Amino acid sequence: MSNMNDMGSLRTPLCDLLGCRYPVIQTAMGYVAGADLVIGTTNAGGFGFLAGATIAADRIEAEILRVKRETDDQPFGLNFHMFQPNAQQLLDLAVKYRLRAVSYGRGPDKKVIGRLREAGIVCMPTVGALKHAQKAIEMGANAITVQGGEGGGHTGSVPTTVLLPQVVDAVQVPVVAAGGFYDGRGLLAALAYGASGIAMGTRFLMTSDSKVPQATLQRYLAARDAEKIAISHLVDGMPQRMIPNEYLAMLEKASPMKRLRIALSLALQWKAETGMTTGQALSIFMKALREDSSSVAQTVMAANAPMLLQRSMVDGNPADGVMSAGQVAALIGRLDSCEDMIGGIVRQAMERRNALNALTPA
Repeated sequence: MSNMNDMGSLRTPLCDLLGCRYPVIQTAMGYVAGADLVIGTTNAGGFGFLAGATIAADRIEAEILRVKRETDDQPFGLNFHMFQPNAQQLLDLAVKYRLRAVSYGRGPDKKVIGRLREAGIVCMPTVGALKHAQKAIEMGANAITVQGGEGGGHTGSVPTTVLLPQVVDAVQVPVVAAGGFYDGRGLLAALAYGASGIAMGTRFLMTSDSKVPQATLQRYLAARDAEKIAISHLVDGMPQRMIPNEYLAMLEKASPMKRLRIALSLALQWKAETGMTTGQALSIFMKALREDSSSVAQTVMAANAPMLLQRSMVDGNPADGVMSAGQVAALIGRLDSCEDMIGGIVRQAMERRNALNALTPA
């Protein structure tokens, strides 16, 4: 059986780029990927991203400093959205503290990406389509996370096994596979496809290092049927994979007008909680509208996400919030520490690789 001293042979270009021991990335799940989870990930040899999009503006610098302090200044990353009110603050902090990487969607322009790269920061967007990967490279990304349809939260319809090789063949930068990964077999399969590592959200959410309330974690642990962790458009008008609950059942029965009223109410709550001015809220609305050619109603509905995630991931009210989840949630069933989880993944990947090497050619 492999031991952890043998794991250096799983080192990939991604490890060199990000400065981590193992090619395992913890994604920036909103209200989940705080300092505790990033610290657990980093100290276990993976690479973690702070969810800058959902950490209060007056706390984000302290969270960065805490991670640096409790990991002996090991590399980690920061996630952001260009349409959030404090996007410039996050960019400035990433540069100030020379964070190793930033992750994002399709928001930053070439000027912003250029500034980050000049500071030595890896720019690593997440995409769900080949054309978006190609556009990200054109904009200056030097690594890409590719999420297939099995993944949690906002996701596409193309499965990882189809999307991943498409992107690997089309770009010349390290590609990270996401969507459907939770163990060493998946890591080895991703490497066989040509990826440089894997990124996981649900698997890290379901660890003992996660600060998600127990009431919510129990819903994840109870999700044993992958088919029921399905995609819905009802929350914000975009395809989102989640664990079904009472709130989603209510939306399914509600009229379009009632769903819009709910969305407007939540948008106003989000504005009040974040302290945004009306001008800032309108600016975010217009930026979101320009980024996505969706309808006005859908853009308003997108304001649901922060409040609904907070209900589940912070308030411990899973019945009335959103529980984004990949289909792998049905396969996990326990809460390991990040150290045990990452170690187990790498060990199993090595064992499966050795088993494949032992096969006798026909």
